[in-house]
Amino acid sequence: MVNVTPMLTDNMQVIQCYDKSRFTIKDINYTGPILVDQENIRHWDIESNVLWSKFDLLTLEPIFEAKQKYDILLIGSGSRQIFFPPSLRLRIREQGPVVEVMSTAAACRTFSLLLAEGRRVAAALLPIGWLIEA
Repeated sequence: MVNVTPMLTDNMQVIQCYDKSRFTIKDINYTGPILVDQENIRHWDIESNVLWSKFDLLTLEPIFEAKQKYDILLIGSGSRQIFFPPSLRLRIREQGPVVEVMSTAAACRTFSLLLAEGRRVAAALLPIGWLIEA
C-alpha cells in the first residue's frame, strides 16, 4: 500500500475552513481579510469596498516585505473570480511570485494543496462575503 497523505508539519498554516466573514486556521478564527503563508497569518488591512481598478502593489506590500520569498501568490477575490489587468500581473511577477487570482474558496483549497506539496506559496484572502467591484 502506498501512503499518499501529504506531509504536514505542526507549524504549517493549513486553512481548515472559511465562511462569509472569517477563516479557521489551526483551530483559530480570523475575521476579515488575511495574508497567510506557510508559517504566518496576519490581518490584511484592505477596505471592504476596494475596487480592483485601485488595486496595486501597495495593497500587497505586506507580502512583498516578508523575509520569505514566494513562488506563487494566490489572491482570493471573495465570492467570485476577478481578473487582474496584465500590467498588474507583470508588476507582481517582477517582485518574484507568479500571481493567480481566483475565488476565495478556490484559493483556500489551492493554498492548502500547494502547501502540502512543499511549494513556497502565500495567499491574500478576502472573505467570501465581500463583494468586489470590478
